[in-house]
Amino acid sequence: MEKSYSASYAAAGVDITAGYRSVELMKQYVARTMTENCIGGLGGFGGLFELDCTGMEHPVLISGTDGVGTKLRVAQYMNKHDTIGIDCVAMCVNDVVCAGAKPLVFLDYIACGKNIPEKIAEIVKGVAEGCVQAGCSLVGGETAEHPGMMPEEEYDLAGFTVGVVDKSKILDNSTMQPGDVILALPSTGVHSNGFSLVRKIFDMDGHPEVLQKTFEGMDQPLGEALLAPTKIYVKPVLALMEQVNVKGVSHITGGGFYENIPRSLKKGCAARIAKADVRTPALFGVLAREGHVPERDMFNTFNMGVGMTLVVAPGDAGKALEILKAHGEDAYRLGTIVEGDGVELV
Repeated sequence: MEKSYSASYAAAGVDITAGYRSVELMKQYVARTMTENCIGGLGGFGGLFELDCTGMEHPVLISGTDGVGTKLRVAQYMNKHDTIGIDCVAMCVNDVVCAGAKPLVFLDYIACGKNIPEKIAEIVKGVAEGCVQAGCSLVGGETAEHPGMMPEEEYDLAGFTVGVVDKSKILDNSTMQPGDVILALPSTGVHSNGFSLVRKIFDMDGHPEVLQKTFEGMDQPLGEALLAPTKIYVKPVLALMEQVNVKGVSHITGGGFYENIPRSLKKGCAARIAKADVRTPALFGVLAREGHVPERDMFNTFNMGVGMTLVVAPGDAGKALEILKAHGEDAYRLGTIVEGDGVELV
């Protein structure tokens, strides 16, 4: 690309040479995600990936896309951009694993007011780390400079993943029944949902310095706690599914317990959860206290310390907990399945 340069385009606010520099800087991070299934490298018009369906009778592709939302504002206030990409990957791959699928490839999209190569590379560094944690390959992406539409220092980030699952192993809740056990996988914090409310609670846009404050009950500044990357659950959940019949999985994102847990429940089944059994980090108490947020709204907005729920038979619960703990998850019994509809918090 040595001969590719447009002074006129640069004068309009788009520096294509900055784009080339970004790609060079990010290559070292993208390389970490490459596997023998990847064909070619960066720079093509599309990312190539050889699909290995060994052991599958009827492979089914599953796709998911998501963004990071206004958590990006926290990253921008903190001037820390190397973990927000993990959030982007997590929001996508945690969704597809709810169907029992293994993520294969990931693509990212970054829109920015001004392409600052070092910042773009930091963002992609996080995306690559997320892909490594999820076991998928970063096969392509796009960085779009939007002068006049976005302030120079701002950016947006979104992603897209494709996974595969054998049709016979697509998660099926048909055997779910009252008495089944709900397991919880702890979150690392707020993850990537509810940040519009978080920003309002602390008047963050008017007083970004609040991010440096350590509130009562917390052991780190607010900004650090909020930027904790979304946990990626792919590997432990897939390992569990190889040995235990998992009847339902919910990724607890926007809408909290009330919106997400019912999405994995069989019709006629409800999730009964004792609020006292939810292991809620101090951060959520700070949000409720500082924002005067009612308990019902907290559980209908945030994950409250639970990033993912899984439903298994009572006889499988002990084994499931052992497998999850062996894969680094401090999983615990959260509740039970009862007759009814939706979520019952008692």
